[in-house]
Amino acid sequence: MGNHLFDAIRAAATPEAVFIETAEGRRWTYGEMIAFSGRLAAALVQLGVLPGDRVAVQVEKSPEALMLYLACVRAGAVYLPLNTAYTLAELDYFIGDAEPRLVVVDPRSREGVEAIAKAHGGAVETLDAAGDGSLLQRAAGEGADFADVARGPDDLAAILYTSGTTGRSKGAMLTHDNLLSNALTLRDHWRFTSADRLIHALPIFHTHGLFVASNVTLLAGASMYLLPKFDADQALTLMQSATAMMGVPTFYVRLVQHAGLTREATAKMRLFVSGSAPLLAETHRAFAEKTGHAILERYGMTETNMNTSNPYDGD
Repeated sequence: MGNHLFDAIRAAATPEAVFIETAEGRRWTYGEMIAFSGRLAAALVQLGVLPGDRVAVQVEKSPEALMLYLACVRAGAVYLPLNTAYTLAELDYFIGDAEPRLVVVDPRSREGVEAIAKAHGGAVETLDAAGDGSLLQRAAGEGADFADVARGPDDLAAILYTSGTTGRSKGAMLTHDNLLSNALTLRDHWRFTSADRLIHALPIFHTHGLFVASNVTLLAGASMYLLPKFDADQALTLMQSATAMMGVPTFYVRLVQHAGLTREATAKMRLFVSGSAPLLAETHRAFAEKTGHAILERYGMTETNMNTSNPYDGD
């Protein structure tokens, strides 16, 4: 038995193809991703993370943070991303509820989080926005040829806490096959291939940025511009070399209000996806009038990933 989700990611990867490019021009190939996530996975195992253990992560978005998710999958752990805006009081609830073996945080919040983690039997390591910290220092001493921990389709890969519509936020448990089958379906429906280049400006602590955007890219062997946040000027510049963008309605509202949004500016793009909140009909209309592109809306939930999608070739 292999590692259900990562085996599929590995099968789609061309080692020399670009996986991530940052705004500063840093590049990671698929081969580098596999080596780096392997070192991180080895560091997790050295820290005592066993198959099925939760690893809670509250860090700024970076290529290294995304690879930590993959490292957790490879180590057989259960990845638990936490919103970077959560306070210590909120973290106390999530850490108490999930009882993670390890909590990875920004170095600035280590002290406060350490007290909470220790109370619930967990250890703390750090990872900052620049992709440095105590976890990376541990990983630097590890070999890149990590033997992935065997995981089957029904083993847990992640826990994501819901937005808590009724009562307290609840941990939604997602298996390897929940993530894999959903991403493969989206890849095929949205026609992603290794030729695609995605503008990724979403946070990676919830379903949309972490599983929809990242897993679909990985399973297509495509590449992404990994951006810390959405900036309309930057997005319009990147559209000259990108093919797709996934966003929330506010991204599209900002683009519609931007003088630079034209048919010419978006001529090389094939797909604009919107989700996480309803897109107003007027935004949809205004975007189509300015660009000739219909924004594809999809609907999902933390508990299920994506449930429905507009057709790729819609009216």
